[in-house]
Amino acid sequence: MEGLDALIDRLLEGRKNRGKRIQLIESEIRQLCITAKEVFLRQPNLLELEAPINICGDIHGQFPDLLRLFEYGGFPPDANYVFLGDYVDRGKQSIETICLLLAYKIKFPDNFFLLRGNHECASINRIYGFYDECKRRFSVRLWKIYTDCFNCLPVAALIDDKILCMHGGLSPELGSLDQIRAIERPVDVPDQGLLCDLLWADPDRDIKGWGENDRGVSYTFGADKVAEFLKKHDLDLVCRAHQVHFLFPSFTLEMTVCYVHVLACGLVGAIPPFMGDENSFGNVVEDGYEFFADRQLVTIFSAPNYCGEFNNAGALMNVDASLLCSFQILKPWRNN
Repeated sequence: MEGLDALIDRLLEGRKNRGKRIQLIESEIRQLCITAKEVFLRQPNLLELEAPINICGDIHGQFPDLLRLFEYGGFPPDANYVFLGDYVDRGKQSIETICLLLAYKIKFPDNFFLLRGNHECASINRIYGFYDECKRRFSVRLWKIYTDCFNCLPVAALIDDKILCMHGGLSPELGSLDQIRAIERPVDVPDQGLLCDLLWADPDRDIKGWGENDRGVSYTFGADKVAEFLKKHDLDLVCRAHQVHFLFPSFTLEMTVCYVHVLACGLVGAIPPFMGDENSFGNVVEDGYEFFADRQLVTIFSAPNYCGEFNNAGALMNVDASLLCSFQILKPWRNN
């Protein structure tokens, strides 16, 4: 794509002046979306990736924090990445955020990967901010072009045949990973079914099996379903995003980096213990990640001080070549 490097350089100027709106041209954004769409459709819906790789959760238009993630994990192509979706809505700079991610995807198609989140859907980002940002800064027509691009995003990634990544969670309809591969694109997100669940489902420590989701969409699933799924498919870990509201015991991370190891028998290693009363519950993934089902599932959330209302940290998870996983923590900006 002509002018891609110059566009990336312009977007990276955001490192010098946090929160400053980057001057972008509608025609170049349109070409960015069209080119990225072609790249997405050349690659499978279930990406098969290799470690080492960094895994990032929700960004939600928090462009300065996206730049911080790259400062922590390494700017492409110095590190490989897979993002788990929810790039737009809620934050102030969804356009800068998604433009930089799409630009990196085009420039490094085999080292940089983007999965679809539930907010990469017209019916959702029409309501939660992205539509309004596009209309205010450019046009409704551009929002529709983004929608066409989002409808081509892959929905899951498999790392070294052991770690399955998606935005939301498991589905009662998911009997084989080939079902993910078979989802045709472009596609809008339906209000039920496999694709919906992959983008919307949530774990729930208080249930066994499948339950109703308070979101009014998809399901919740218990630890038993995670263990059953991993055993059936010879996997070790489910890695997902999607939740900042998380009814798990909160804990305080005393280290910047925490290490775990993915083995055939599951996750073992140095995990910070839960702190406080067993029955005390937090509303936020306070340190950017949270384990579930005896460390067989991890939620990663990469938007610190989410919406300016939570004092949560963000995190990225690095998976090295031996499947050793380390979490780097992004604390909220001090002047927030």
